[in-house]
Amino acid sequence: MPHLKFMVAGTLILGAICYLMFSGINDSMVYYYTVSELMNKAEEIPGKGVRVSGYVSPGTIRGESTQSKVEFVMFEKESDRTLPVVYQGIIPDTFKDNAEVVVEGTYRPEEEVFEATVLLAKCPSKYETLATEHPQDIPIKKEIE
Repeated sequence: MPHLKFMVAGTLILGAICYLMFSGINDSMVYYYTVSELMNKAEEIPGKGVRVSGYVSPGTIRGESTQSKVEFVMFEKESDRTLPVVYQGIIPDTFKDNAEVVVEGTYRPEEEVFEATVLLAKCPSKYETLATEHPQDIPIKKEIE
């Protein structure tokens, strides 16, 4: 009989841990959308945390450097849908026109603005090859002796 007590207690503890773990995951889960998917579901998700992926529309970046606040428009390459974004926080160095970005926050359909709490600018995926000469026309050695 003493083993039965431990088994019941262990089962209850394990069940409680599993419940807390899965309920915590569901509460902190953020869904990932494209710009057009967000716009299609705009009325269903007001106030919910979402992530949106897109590109910075050229010439739309407006910022206040004293407050670390930036406003810009995201677009999707596959469609003509755009999304105005407002973000206040640390602005990544790679954030510029045509940069691929992911924003996390909430969409306010009444104002048609996405209020971002996180701004991630992806690094370019291709890099330039090394030149054969330094900028001062000094040849670069190809092999180390």
